[in-house]
Amino acid sequence: MPLAFHIAFRHLKAPQKGSFSTFAGILAILGLGMGITALILTFAVLKGFENTISQKIAGFDGHIRIQHFMDQPMRENDAFLDSVIRQSPFPMTVQLYIQKPALLRKGSRAEGVIVEGIGDGSKFAGLSSILVSGELDLSPGSIIMGNRLADQLKVGVGDKLVLFDLESITRVSTAQRFRQYRITGLFHSGLLEYDKTVVYLSLADAQTLFNMPGQVSGRIITLDDMRNVRPVYRYLETNLGYPYYLLSWKEKHRVLFDWMSLQKWPILFIFGMIAFVGVVNIISVLAMIVIEKMREIGTLLALGLTPARIKRLFLLEGAIIGVIGSVFGGVLAVGLAYLQIKFQIISLPEDVYFMDNVPVEIHWGVTGIIIAIGIISSIVAALGPTIKASRVKPAEALRYE
Repeated sequence: MPLAFHIAFRHLKAPQKGSFSTFAGILAILGLGMGITALILTFAVLKGFENTISQKIAGFDGHIRIQHFMDQPMRENDAFLDSVIRQSPFPMTVQLYIQKPALLRKGSRAEGVIVEGIGDGSKFAGLSSILVSGELDLSPGSIIMGNRLADQLKVGVGDKLVLFDLESITRVSTAQRFRQYRITGLFHSGLLEYDKTVVYLSLADAQTLFNMPGQVSGRIITLDDMRNVRPVYRYLETNLGYPYYLLSWKEKHRVLFDWMSLQKWPILFIFGMIAFVGVVNIISVLAMIVIEKMREIGTLLALGLTPARIKRLFLLEGAIIGVIGSVFGGVLAVGLAYLQIKFQIISLPEDVYFMDNVPVEIHWGVTGIIIAIGIISSIVAALGPTIKASRVKPAEALRYE
Protein backbone atom coordinates (compact mmCIF):
# COMPACT_ATOMS: atom_id res chain seq x y z
CA MET A 1 0.00 0.00 0.00
CA PRO A 2 1.41 3.48 -0.89
CA LEU A 3 2.55 5.56 2.06
CA ALA A 4 -0.11 8.23 1.52
CA PHE A 5 -2.93 5.63 1.66
CA HIS A 6 -1.41 4.00 4.74
CA ILE A 7 -1.21 7.29 6.65
CA ALA A 8 -4.64 8.47 5.46
CA PHE A 9 -6.39 5.30 6.64
CA ARG A 10 -4.41 5.42 9.89
CA HIS A 11 -5.65 8.96 10.58
CA LEU A 12 -9.27 7.98 9.92
CA LYS A 13 -9.12 4.91 12.17
CA ALA A 14 -6.70 6.19 14.78
CA PRO A 15 -5.91 3.31 17.11
CA GLN A 16 -4.76 5.35 20.07
CA LYS A 17 -7.12 5.55 23.00
CA GLY A 18 -8.95 8.82 23.49
CA SER A 19 -8.73 9.85 19.80
CA PHE A 20 -11.86 11.58 18.66
CA SER A 21 -10.92 11.74 14.98
CA THR A 22 -12.11 8.18 14.24
CA PHE A 23 -15.54 8.84 15.76
CA ALA A 24 -15.79 12.17 13.93
CA GLY A 25 -14.74 10.51 10.68
CA ILE A 26 -17.48 7.90 11.03
CA LEU A 27 -20.02 10.65 11.72
CA ALA A 28 -18.82 12.56 8.64
CA ILE A 29 -19.21 9.45 6.47
CA LEU A 30 -22.68 8.76 7.88
CA GLY A 31 -23.73 12.41 7.52
CA LEU A 32 -22.62 12.56 3.90
CA GLY A 33 -24.19 9.16 3.23
CA MET A 34 -27.55 10.22 4.69
CA GLY A 35 -27.48 13.43 2.66
CA ILE A 36 -26.73 11.53 -0.57
CA THR A 37 -29.45 8.99 0.28
CA ALA A 38 -32.02 11.74 0.87
CA LEU A 39 -31.13 13.51 -2.37
CA ILE A 40 -31.24 10.36 -4.53
CA LEU A 41 -34.51 9.16 -2.97
CA THR A 42 -36.08 12.60 -3.34
CA PHE A 43 -35.27 12.69 -7.04
CA ALA A 44 -36.45 9.07 -7.44
CA VAL A 45 -39.80 9.83 -5.77
CA LEU A 46 -40.32 13.00 -7.82
CA LYS A 47 -39.46 11.11 -10.99
CA GLY A 48 -41.73 8.26 -9.95
CA PHE A 49 -44.67 10.60 -9.31
CA GLU A 50 -44.22 12.38 -12.63
CA ASN A 51 -43.84 9.19 -14.69
CA THR A 52 -46.67 7.34 -12.95
CA ILE A 53 -49.12 10.20 -13.43
CA SER A 54 -47.92 10.70 -17.01
CA GLN A 55 -48.40 7.02 -17.85
CA LYS A 56 -51.85 6.89 -16.27
CA ILE A 57 -53.09 10.03 -18.01
CA ALA A 58 -51.47 9.09 -21.33
CA GLY A 59 -53.13 5.67 -21.01
CA PHE A 60 -56.52 7.39 -21.11
CA ASP A 61 -55.89 10.39 -23.34
CA GLY A 62 -53.12 9.04 -25.55
CA HIS A 63 -49.95 11.04 -26.06
CA ILE A 64 -51.39 13.33 -28.75
CA ARG A 65 -54.95 13.99 -29.86
CA ILE A 66 -55.78 15.44 -33.28
CA GLN A 67 -59.06 17.37 -33.26
CA HIS A 68 -60.88 20.01 -35.26
CA PHE A 69 -59.78 23.53 -34.36
CA MET A 70 -63.37 24.53 -33.53
CA ASP A 71 -64.13 21.20 -31.83
CA GLN A 72 -66.34 20.21 -34.76
CA PRO A 73 -66.76 16.59 -35.92
CA MET A 74 -64.16 15.30 -38.39
CA ARG A 75 -64.52 12.82 -41.24
CA GLU A 76 -63.88 9.23 -40.32
CA ASN A 77 -61.88 8.79 -43.52
CA ASP A 78 -59.56 11.74 -44.03
CA ALA A 79 -57.08 10.95 -46.81
CA PHE A 80 -54.82 13.94 -46.16
CA LEU A 81 -54.62 13.44 -42.38
CA ASP A 82 -54.10 9.70 -42.70
CA SER A 83 -51.30 10.15 -45.25
CA VAL A 84 -49.45 12.59 -42.98
CA ILE A 85 -49.72 10.15 -40.07
CA ARG A 86 -48.50 7.22 -42.21
CA GLN A 87 -45.42 9.21 -43.29
CA SER A 88 -44.36 9.88 -39.69
CA PRO A 89 -40.76 8.74 -39.02
CA PHE A 90 -41.82 7.26 -35.67
CA PRO A 91 -43.98 4.17 -35.09
CA MET A 92 -47.33 4.93 -33.48
CA THR A 93 -50.78 3.51 -32.77
CA VAL A 94 -53.70 5.54 -34.14
CA GLN A 95 -57.24 5.27 -32.80
CA LEU A 96 -60.41 6.96 -34.02
CA TYR A 97 -62.44 8.31 -31.12
CA ILE A 98 -65.61 10.15 -30.21
CA GLN A 99 -65.76 12.13 -26.98
CA LYS A 100 -69.12 13.56 -25.88
CA PRO A 101 -70.99 14.30 -22.62
CA ALA A 102 -73.89 12.03 -21.72
CA LEU A 103 -76.23 11.12 -18.90
CA LEU A 104 -75.98 7.62 -17.43
CA ARG A 105 -79.05 6.30 -15.64
CA LYS A 106 -79.85 3.19 -13.62
CA GLY A 107 -83.29 3.23 -12.04
CA SER A 108 -83.61 6.44 -10.02
CA ARG A 109 -79.85 7.07 -10.00
CA ALA A 110 -78.26 9.21 -12.69
CA GLU A 111 -74.74 10.56 -13.26
CA GLY A 112 -73.22 12.87 -15.85
CA VAL A 113 -70.39 11.14 -17.71
CA ILE A 114 -67.95 11.61 -20.57
CA VAL A 115 -68.37 8.98 -23.26
CA GLU A 116 -65.27 7.77 -25.09
CA GLY A 117 -66.12 5.84 -28.24
CA ILE A 118 -63.03 4.02 -29.53
CA GLY A 119 -62.46 1.93 -32.62
CA ASP A 120 -60.77 -1.11 -31.11
CA GLY A 121 -60.60 -1.57 -27.34
CA SER A 122 -57.92 -4.26 -27.60
CA LYS A 123 -55.51 -1.67 -28.99
CA PHE A 124 -56.24 0.82 -26.23
CA ALA A 125 -53.39 0.00 -23.85
CA GLY A 126 -54.53 2.41 -21.16
CA LEU A 127 -57.82 0.53 -20.78
CA SER A 128 -56.63 -3.05 -21.06
CA SER A 129 -53.94 -2.59 -18.39
CA ILE A 130 -56.32 -1.31 -15.67
CA LEU A 131 -59.32 -3.60 -16.13
CA VAL A 132 -60.18 -5.06 -12.71
CA SER A 133 -63.43 -6.89 -13.40
CA GLY A 134 -65.13 -8.43 -16.42
CA GLU A 135 -63.43 -8.37 -19.82
CA LEU A 136 -62.34 -5.91 -22.47
CA ASP A 137 -65.46 -6.32 -24.60
CA LEU A 138 -66.69 -3.36 -26.61
CA SER A 139 -69.00 -5.27 -28.89
CA PRO A 140 -72.30 -3.56 -29.88
CA GLY A 141 -74.43 -2.80 -26.82
CA SER A 142 -71.50 -3.09 -24.37
CA ILE A 143 -70.12 -0.46 -22.01
CA ILE A 144 -67.02 -0.32 -19.77
CA MET A 145 -66.85 2.08 -16.83
CA GLY A 146 -64.80 2.91 -13.73
CA ASN A 147 -65.45 0.95 -10.56
CA ARG A 148 -65.98 4.21 -8.62
CA LEU A 149 -68.82 5.15 -10.96
CA ALA A 150 -70.25 1.64 -10.72
CA ASP A 151 -70.25 1.90 -6.92
CA GLN A 152 -72.16 5.18 -7.09
CA LEU A 153 -74.80 3.66 -9.35
CA LYS A 154 -74.86 0.36 -7.39
CA VAL A 155 -74.20 -1.69 -10.51
CA GLY A 156 -71.74 -4.38 -11.58
CA VAL A 157 -70.63 -6.48 -14.53
CA GLY A 158 -73.67 -7.84 -16.40
CA ASP A 159 -76.07 -5.11 -15.26
CA LYS A 160 -77.90 -2.98 -17.81
CA LEU A 161 -78.28 0.80 -17.79
CA VAL A 162 -79.36 3.60 -20.12
CA LEU A 163 -77.17 6.27 -21.72
CA PHE A 164 -78.70 9.57 -22.91
CA ASP A 165 -77.13 12.02 -25.35
CA LEU A 166 -77.09 15.31 -23.39
CA GLU A 167 -77.30 17.45 -26.52
CA SER A 168 -80.55 15.76 -27.57
CA ILE A 169 -81.98 16.31 -24.06
CA THR A 170 -81.24 20.05 -24.05
CA ARG A 171 -82.68 20.65 -27.54
CA VAL A 172 -86.45 20.87 -27.44
CA SER A 173 -86.85 20.50 -31.21
CA THR A 174 -85.08 17.12 -31.46
CA ALA A 175 -86.06 13.71 -30.16
CA GLN A 176 -84.07 12.39 -27.24
CA ARG A 177 -81.39 9.90 -28.20
CA PHE A 178 -80.78 7.11 -25.71
CA ARG A 179 -79.87 3.45 -25.70
CA GLN A 180 -79.54 0.58 -23.25
CA TYR A 181 -76.11 -0.97 -22.63
CA ARG A 182 -74.78 -3.93 -20.67
CA ILE A 183 -71.71 -3.52 -18.45
CA THR A 184 -68.96 -5.88 -19.64
CA GLY A 185 -66.00 -4.56 -17.64
CA LEU A 186 -64.90 -2.27 -14.83
CA PHE A 187 -61.57 -0.43 -14.67
CA HIS A 188 -59.66 1.20 -11.84
CA SER A 189 -56.94 3.76 -12.63
CA GLY A 190 -56.54 5.58 -9.32
CA LEU A 191 -57.38 8.86 -11.10
CA LEU A 192 -60.68 9.90 -9.53
CA GLU A 193 -61.47 12.22 -12.45
CA TYR A 194 -61.54 9.23 -14.82
CA ASP A 195 -62.82 6.48 -12.55
CA LYS A 196 -65.98 8.46 -11.75
CA THR A 197 -66.73 10.18 -15.06
CA VAL A 198 -65.42 8.25 -18.10
CA VAL A 199 -67.25 5.38 -19.81
CA TYR A 200 -66.21 3.51 -22.96
CA LEU A 201 -68.32 2.40 -25.93
CA SER A 202 -67.44 1.03 -29.32
CA LEU A 203 -66.99 3.69 -31.99
CA ALA A 204 -70.04 2.43 -33.87
CA ASP A 205 -72.25 2.66 -30.75
CA ALA A 206 -71.02 6.19 -30.05
CA GLN A 207 -71.73 7.25 -33.64
CA THR A 208 -75.27 5.91 -33.32
CA LEU A 209 -75.90 7.47 -29.90
CA PHE A 210 -74.63 10.91 -30.88
CA ASN A 211 -75.94 10.81 -34.44
CA MET A 212 -72.50 11.07 -36.06
CA PRO A 213 -72.54 8.66 -39.02
CA GLY A 214 -69.13 8.57 -40.71
CA GLN A 215 -67.81 11.17 -38.26
CA VAL A 216 -65.45 11.18 -35.28
CA SER A 217 -64.13 13.70 -32.75
CA GLY A 218 -60.56 13.03 -33.86
CA ARG A 219 -57.65 10.63 -33.61
CA ILE A 220 -55.69 9.38 -30.60
CA ILE A 221 -51.97 8.84 -31.17
CA THR A 222 -50.10 6.60 -28.76
CA LEU A 223 -46.32 6.12 -28.98
CA ASP A 224 -44.21 3.22 -27.75
CA ASP A 225 -41.51 5.57 -26.47
CA MET A 226 -42.56 8.73 -24.60
CA ARG A 227 -39.30 10.39 -25.67
CA ASN A 228 -40.69 10.55 -29.22
CA VAL A 229 -43.72 12.62 -28.23
CA ARG A 230 -42.03 15.98 -28.79
CA PRO A 231 -40.56 15.20 -32.27
CA VAL A 232 -43.85 13.61 -33.37
CA TYR A 233 -45.76 16.65 -32.11
CA ARG A 234 -43.41 18.96 -34.06
CA TYR A 235 -43.74 16.80 -37.19
CA LEU A 236 -47.55 16.86 -37.07
CA GLU A 237 -47.64 20.55 -36.23
CA THR A 238 -45.42 21.32 -39.22
CA ASN A 239 -47.37 19.18 -41.71
CA LEU A 240 -50.91 19.83 -40.47
CA GLY A 241 -52.49 23.25 -40.54
CA TYR A 242 -55.99 24.59 -40.04
CA PRO A 243 -58.49 23.10 -39.21
CA TYR A 244 -56.45 20.43 -37.41
CA TYR A 245 -55.58 21.06 -33.77
CA LEU A 246 -53.05 19.10 -31.71
CA LEU A 247 -53.36 18.53 -27.97
CA SER A 248 -50.79 16.55 -25.98
CA TRP A 249 -51.64 14.88 -22.68
CA LYS A 250 -49.39 17.36 -20.85
CA GLU A 251 -51.10 20.36 -22.42
CA LYS A 252 -54.50 18.99 -21.45
CA HIS A 253 -53.36 18.73 -17.82
CA ARG A 254 -51.00 21.71 -17.84
CA VAL A 255 -51.95 22.90 -14.34
CA LEU A 256 -51.04 19.54 -12.79
CA PHE A 257 -47.69 19.25 -14.58
CA ASP A 258 -46.80 22.91 -13.95
CA TRP A 259 -47.48 22.34 -10.25
CA MET A 260 -45.24 19.26 -10.20
CA SER A 261 -42.47 21.16 -12.00
CA LEU A 262 -42.78 24.08 -9.58
CA GLN A 263 -42.48 21.76 -6.57
CA LYS A 264 -39.48 19.83 -7.91
CA TRP A 265 -36.69 22.40 -7.58
CA PRO A 266 -37.42 23.71 -4.06
CA ILE A 267 -37.64 20.14 -2.79
CA LEU A 268 -34.36 19.15 -4.45
CA PHE A 269 -32.73 22.31 -3.09
CA ILE A 270 -33.86 21.57 0.47
CA PHE A 271 -32.61 17.99 0.40
CA GLY A 272 -29.45 19.14 -1.37
CA MET A 273 -28.75 21.32 1.67
CA ILE A 274 -28.87 18.18 3.82
CA ALA A 275 -26.11 16.69 1.67
CA PHE A 276 -24.22 19.99 1.91
CA VAL A 277 -24.26 19.72 5.72
CA GLY A 278 -22.51 16.38 5.35
CA VAL A 279 -19.83 18.03 3.21
CA VAL A 280 -19.33 20.76 5.82
CA ASN A 281 -18.79 18.04 8.43
CA ILE A 282 -15.82 16.84 6.40
CA ILE A 283 -14.15 20.23 6.88
CA SER A 284 -14.61 19.91 10.64
CA VAL A 285 -13.28 16.34 10.72
CA LEU A 286 -10.16 17.12 8.70
CA ALA A 287 -9.49 20.27 10.70
CA MET A 288 -9.78 18.17 13.86
CA ILE A 289 -7.35 15.60 12.43
CA VAL A 290 -4.85 18.37 11.56
CA ILE A 291 -4.96 19.68 15.15
CA GLU A 292 -4.80 16.20 16.66
CA LYS A 293 -2.00 15.07 14.35
CA MET A 294 0.01 18.29 14.49
CA ARG A 295 3.06 16.58 16.00
CA GLU A 296 2.84 13.72 13.53
CA ILE A 297 2.70 16.19 10.64
CA GLY A 298 5.72 18.00 12.04
CA THR A 299 7.58 14.69 12.32
CA LEU A 300 6.76 13.80 8.69
CA LEU A 301 7.98 17.21 7.53
CA ALA A 302 11.15 16.85 9.59
CA LEU A 303 11.76 13.44 7.97
CA GLY A 304 11.66 15.02 4.53
CA LEU A 305 8.03 14.83 3.44
CA THR A 306 7.32 17.93 1.33
CA PRO A 307 4.36 20.28 1.96
CA ALA A 308 2.97 19.19 -1.43
CA ARG A 309 2.85 15.56 -0.28
CA ILE A 310 1.19 16.64 2.97
CA LYS A 311 -1.46 18.39 0.85
CA ARG A 312 -2.01 15.25 -1.20
CA LEU A 313 -2.27 13.23 2.02
CA PHE A 314 -5.17 15.26 3.43
CA LEU A 315 -6.84 15.58 0.03
CA LEU A 316 -6.74 11.80 -0.07
CA GLU A 317 -8.40 11.63 3.35
CA GLY A 318 -11.19 13.89 2.10
CA ALA A 319 -11.54 11.71 -1.00
CA ILE A 320 -11.73 8.54 1.13
CA ILE A 321 -14.51 10.03 3.27
CA GLY A 322 -16.29 11.24 0.13
CA VAL A 323 -16.07 7.92 -1.70
CA ILE A 324 -17.16 5.80 1.27
CA GLY A 325 -19.94 8.21 2.28
CA SER A 326 -21.25 8.79 -1.25
CA VAL A 327 -21.16 5.12 -2.28
CA PHE A 328 -22.77 4.13 1.03
CA GLY A 329 -25.51 6.71 0.47
CA GLY A 330 -26.07 5.55 -3.11
CA VAL A 331 -26.29 1.87 -2.12
CA LEU A 332 -28.65 2.68 0.77
CA ALA A 333 -30.89 4.80 -1.50
CA VAL A 334 -31.10 2.07 -4.15
CA GLY A 335 -31.82 -0.53 -1.45
CA LEU A 336 -34.63 1.50 0.09
CA ALA A 337 -36.06 2.25 -3.36
CA TYR A 338 -36.04 -1.46 -4.21
CA LEU A 339 -37.90 -2.28 -0.98
CA GLN A 340 -40.57 0.33 -1.77
CA ILE A 341 -40.95 -0.89 -5.36
CA LYS A 342 -41.22 -4.55 -4.35
CA PHE A 343 -43.22 -4.35 -1.11
CA GLN A 344 -44.94 -0.91 -1.41
CA ILE A 345 -44.22 -0.15 2.23
CA ILE A 346 -45.39 3.50 2.16
CA SER A 347 -49.02 3.84 1.09
CA LEU A 348 -50.97 6.94 0.04
CA PRO A 349 -54.64 7.99 -0.02
CA GLU A 350 -55.52 7.24 -3.63
CA ASP A 351 -58.25 9.87 -3.98
CA VAL A 352 -55.68 12.61 -3.22
CA TYR A 353 -52.49 11.43 -4.94
CA PHE A 354 -53.91 9.39 -7.89
CA MET A 355 -52.01 6.30 -6.64
CA ASP A 356 -52.13 4.03 -3.61
CA ASN A 357 -48.40 3.92 -2.80
CA VAL A 358 -45.31 6.11 -3.16
CA PRO A 359 -43.89 5.52 -6.66
CA VAL A 360 -40.11 5.31 -6.89
CA GLU A 361 -38.06 5.28 -10.07
CA ILE A 362 -34.27 5.23 -9.85
CA HIS A 363 -32.57 7.23 -12.60
CA TRP A 364 -29.11 5.67 -12.82
CA GLY A 365 -27.56 8.62 -14.65
CA VAL A 366 -28.71 11.13 -12.02
CA THR A 367 -27.73 8.74 -9.22
CA GLY A 368 -24.21 8.52 -10.63
CA ILE A 369 -24.01 12.31 -10.97
CA ILE A 370 -25.11 12.83 -7.35
CA ILE A 371 -22.52 10.33 -6.09
CA ALA A 372 -19.80 11.98 -8.21
CA ILE A 373 -20.78 15.44 -6.91
CA GLY A 374 -20.59 14.09 -3.35
CA ILE A 375 -17.04 12.82 -3.93
CA ILE A 376 -15.88 16.00 -5.67
CA SER A 377 -17.45 18.17 -2.97
CA SER A 378 -15.63 16.17 -0.30
CA ILE A 379 -12.29 16.76 -2.02
CA VAL A 380 -13.04 20.48 -2.36
CA ALA A 381 -14.07 20.61 1.31
CA ALA A 382 -10.69 19.13 2.22
CA LEU A 383 -8.76 22.02 0.62
CA GLY A 384 -8.98 24.32 3.68
CA PRO A 385 -7.59 21.85 6.26
CA THR A 386 -5.09 20.66 3.64
CA ILE A 387 -3.58 24.11 3.22
CA LYS A 388 -3.41 24.50 6.99
CA ALA A 389 -1.61 21.14 7.34
CA SER A 390 0.96 22.01 4.65
CA ARG A 391 1.88 25.23 6.49
CA VAL A 392 2.79 23.51 9.76
CA LYS A 393 6.35 24.36 10.84
CA PRO A 394 8.25 21.29 12.11
CA ALA A 395 10.02 23.32 14.79
CA GLU A 396 6.76 24.56 16.32
CA ALA A 397 5.04 21.19 16.02
CA LEU A 398 7.89 19.37 17.80
CA ARG A 399 8.77 22.09 20.31
CA TYR A 400 7.53 20.12 23.31
CA GLU A 401 8.55 16.62 22.19
